[in-house]
Amino acid sequence: MHRRNGGIVARRLPTRGQWLLLGVFGLSAVAAFGIAPDTTLDSAPVTLVERVLPAPVIAPEDVAAVYWREERVQRGDTIGSLLARAGVDDPPAMSYLRSAPEARPIYQLRPGRAVHVGVDDEGDLVALRFRTVGNDELTIARTDDGFRTERSVPSEEVRTTLRSGEIRSSLFGAADAAGIPDQVIIALADVFAADIDFYHDVRKGDRFTVVYETRFIDGEPAGTGRILAAEFVNDGHAYRAFQWRDGAGNVGYYGDEGRASRSAFLRSPLEFSRVTSGFTMARFHPLLRTWREHKGVDYAAPTGTSVRATADGTVTFAGWQNGYGNVIFIRHQGAYSTVYGHLSKLAANLKVGDKIAQGDTIGYVGMTGWATGPHLHYEFRIADQPHDPLALDLPVAEPVTPERYAAFREGIAPLVESLMLARSLPGTSLAARE
Repeated sequence: MHRRNGGIVARRLPTRGQWLLLGVFGLSAVAAFGIAPDTTLDSAPVTLVERVLPAPVIAPEDVAAVYWREERVQRGDTIGSLLARAGVDDPPAMSYLRSAPEARPIYQLRPGRAVHVGVDDEGDLVALRFRTVGNDELTIARTDDGFRTERSVPSEEVRTTLRSGEIRSSLFGAADAAGIPDQVIIALADVFAADIDFYHDVRKGDRFTVVYETRFIDGEPAGTGRILAAEFVNDGHAYRAFQWRDGAGNVGYYGDEGRASRSAFLRSPLEFSRVTSGFTMARFHPLLRTWREHKGVDYAAPTGTSVRATADGTVTFAGWQNGYGNVIFIRHQGAYSTVYGHLSKLAANLKVGDKIAQGDTIGYVGMTGWATGPHLHYEFRIADQPHDPLALDLPVAEPVTPERYAAFREGIAPLVESLMLARSLPGTSLAARE
């Protein structure tokens, strides 16, 4: 019986005689399609092909599988709790991590850092890999003799980051809202220090855009690099700066038309501070209890705050001197020199004759010498005569030369486009691979 269109159709089977008839027909059909006797067939051409095949690789059965897992250091974590989350049950490994001096960097990891853990089927630790506080890569691996620790320098990836923000309360508040690291916003203030007084001129509604480098290791941010381009709109006036390397290899920041953005001198030897005593011809000295000239500017800051050179120059004195306490004298271009007094200590290995670049850390705020509290005493001299650095029109750096201007415009063209993109999108936060 067969089904057809949902119904059942009966079909009669052949009788025995009919089966015999079909069998004879089948045999005759075979004979009809056979080959006649004494027929000669042409042989088909044959080509011999030889090929050496690689032997199959058979994995040894005793190689244990390794399971990798990424764990993030959590606040309050111990090494034991971190590894337990990764499925590690290995007393010898824990003993090594607790006792081996070379493994101590794992105890210095801050919350949020990634730790890559390799475990076998038995829950034993096979390998441990993480970035140290200094961004080296540390690998702790099991060997036949126990464990070994290796330190290496991981490869970095540099990406270009675009950020923009608007000041609502303070520059740092706006930077935090835009996700800009403090070191970038401090460098931004340095770039525009010749045009904007960041102590007094910044106001609500000012906008800024910055294009800078961000370093990544294993896909995680590992610090920031150079500012490549920046714009700061202060009280409606836009200032722009682009980093450019001239034909001699010198790197500087320049505006759209090639004017140097940075002054030859920084306005302040501290990144951000408060002026407690200005330049004056009559000040009551708190220690000597007399009226005296104050031929410099005092900046209040906590002990240990970094003090930077305000311009390129050469150290002419570094040590102890009278009321200055620990003091540094630097000679700059032409007739200019600067003095940095009351330091708690000098920068390591700083000595007379050293060449100093603008922004280099040369010492640290203190209260040595004739000082009643931690602060920096800063003097700006022309032909060895003190002048008020807050009132002077400081000398500017050289602009882009006419013969290099075309190359300058061509070099900054991509940065101009990046600034335009970031400025056109409120709250821009973009990152691009180089």
